[in-house]
Amino acid sequence: MLASVDPPKLVLDLTDVPFCDSVGLGVLVSTLNHVQHAHGRFILVLAPGMISHLLTITNLDRHFETSSSLLDARTALGAAA
Repeated sequence: MLASVDPPKLVLDLTDVPFCDSVGLGVLVSTLNHVQHAHGRFILVLAPGMISHLLTITNLDRHFETSSSLLDARTALGAAA
């Protein structure tokens, strides 16, 4: 449950994550749904590679907000670096 910040602002840095299976993808989608339901923002920080490709081939790249760096994601949310 996301109750500590209203609306929630979440950044998930996946740049060092080499692999994501269907369970991981399900967790990302579920988290996105919870954050959107609470009118928040969820940004995935991605490096070029498997996870970026996975989001593209599943057409989920259209639903997730992404960034190429943690600093850019935090800036987009108005968070202190």
